[in-house]
Amino acid sequence: MQWVSELKPAILIRRYKRFMADVQLEDGSEITLHCPNTGSMRNCMQEGWRVWYSDSGNPKRKYPCTWELTETPDGQRICVNTAQANKLVHEALQEGWIEELQGYDSIRPEVKYGSENSRIDFLLSHADQQCYVEVKSVTLLEEDRGEGAGFFPDAVSQRGQKHLRELQEMVQQGHRAVLLFCVNHTGIEQVSPARHIDPAYTQALSDAMAAGVEVLAYRAQLYTDYARLDQALTLLSESQW
Repeated sequence: MQWVSELKPAILIRRYKRFMADVQLEDGSEITLHCPNTGSMRNCMQEGWRVWYSDSGNPKRKYPCTWELTETPDGQRICVNTAQANKLVHEALQEGWIEELQGYDSIRPEVKYGSENSRIDFLLSHADQQCYVEVKSVTLLEEDRGEGAGFFPDAVSQRGQKHLRELQEMVQQGHRAVLLFCVNHTGIEQVSPARHIDPAYTQALSDAMAAGVEVLAYRAQLYTDYARLDQALTLLSESQW
């Protein structure tokens, strides 16, 4: 996946009003970036950290530049633009980089489904077979809970629980259903539901897996000129949650 433009570096001054971030450029000047992340961004930012931004080149936008990546002091990169997760997965599906999801002829994004009026991120089809794929972006790394330990969600997620119920419903109807953790943090080596943050989501995931919902985790390579989702990671067993 190519970025809108080659990413440029800056230093984070502050994030505020959820959608804005002030940064200092290499020449010492300051600009405001659009922050495309409404979440807590827990462990994904700190004043003084390096960030990377794209420039839309659109003078009609109030904030033409967008915060794409955070770089930690030890050089790990985090994609904080939540819209990029589905783009990464879409490309990976088209190119066949996700081994478990190869062999489908049709890839349809944002298809309505389920009894709770949801939209599945991707509906894969081959002949009369259908596979429902829900994508979740994982950016929370908590090293104090284990080396390379990544977690989802980073805040209580009623919406996430709803999506698990919908996937479970698809399995009950005879379809294949997959929860795909798109790991957008290069320091994460393994993934687990965040029981310490949202125990209800953890239980919902356990129930969904018991019903036949599959869970995959793939990590993105994050560079300043492109990103690519192609590195399979381990999902910790339930006994380790």
